[in-house]
Amino acid sequence: MLAEIITIGDEILIGQIVDTNSVFISKELNKIGVQVYQITSIQDEHSHILEAFSKAEKKVDIVIVTGGLGPTKDDITKETFCEFFDDHLIEDKAVLKHVKEIYKKFTTNPLPASLHQALVPSKAMVLHNNFGTAPGMWMEKENTVFISLPGVPYEMKNLIKESVLPKIVKKFNCPFIYHKTLLTVGMGESEIVKIICVWADELPESIKLAYLPSLGRVRLRLSSKGEIEKNVRTAVDNQMDKLQILLKDIAIGYEDETSLVQQISKLFIKKGLSLSIVESCTGGKITEMITAESGVSAFFKGGMVTYATHIKSSVLGVDEKLINKYSVVSSEVAEAMAIQSNKVFDTDYAISTTGNAGPTKGDADDELGTVYISIASAAGVFTEKFDFGQPREKVIGRATFKALELLQKEILKN
Repeated sequence: MLAEIITIGDEILIGQIVDTNSVFISKELNKIGVQVYQITSIQDEHSHILEAFSKAEKKVDIVIVTGGLGPTKDDITKETFCEFFDDHLIEDKAVLKHVKEIYKKFTTNPLPASLHQALVPSKAMVLHNNFGTAPGMWMEKENTVFISLPGVPYEMKNLIKESVLPKIVKKFNCPFIYHKTLLTVGMGESEIVKIICVWADELPESIKLAYLPSLGRVRLRLSSKGEIEKNVRTAVDNQMDKLQILLKDIAIGYEDETSLVQQISKLFIKKGLSLSIVESCTGGKITEMITAESGVSAFFKGGMVTYATHIKSSVLGVDEKLINKYSVVSSEVAEAMAIQSNKVFDTDYAISTTGNAGPTKGDADDELGTVYISIASAAGVFTEKFDFGQPREKVIGRATFKALELLQKEILKN
């Protein structure tokens, strides 16, 4: 069962907004066994929309269109649907009533353009939009279903979950699709390939392996599909067990099931420990990752971004003589920052980072991309030096994940 997602709107093509709708729709379709064959972004232009519809009809079973359903003249999706389906617009009384009820909350006189939302193609099955004025529409042409949804994310999401997915499940006999993604840290893609190459070559044809590298980690995804859910899950899970054994301690869990921060959280809470973070070159990114997870208040006390050199001494309490002697980017200063963090926040563990993220050196002597990461605890303090290269975003991202990785290893060691 194949689907295409078509997003309509110049704002996507000029980079004014990011197309998060397609990401959400793809994930939801995958859950019910529908594979997204293609994602297409097009202009609010009549002939362009017709061309996209015509091409999609020949390739897929389901076409989901988002955008172009507003009340303004540049929103032409409904009119184009009418031309494609040889149809015409009619007024839907239920939609008209809904639009008027929404506007009563703000004004007694809805604009004529807003009432235009009640016009829908006569052949369309209207999908009620609880959170907006533009209804969704379900239309069929021969063997292809066309579904039109508003581009506003929270409106689209509600329609997908409440109306679209149940109707697709009812109409189509979809296979079961299963993805399982293993998270790894501390090793590059090429090194992982060497370790698992024999296992990968022996995978059954029904199971596909994908490498998904990003800053500081590599995700390994196994995918399969079939009619019987139990058989598909068992086959993938068995292969994942073998992969876990091969990768040992660099495998930290499964995506959507656990993350590096969640693993660290469990360790801190289980052992009754506390954490503080002092960052320079990473600019608060480590703290951001930690606090993005719920429940971290049980162990995370706080942190500082001591970006300016003098703040490291005047606020954090690092000895100025140490900075002057070894430079602000040094193992000595990184260790002092971590030790002071434990003192200031009264914590058991502390992370500190200092380095040259680039593109200029600032107050430091080391080369661009140099980062020192320190972990301080009752067992002592240790520091590692890294060369993360350039550009700046790469340095910050890799340093952030490496700091969390080092923290996890240190807790497990102690």
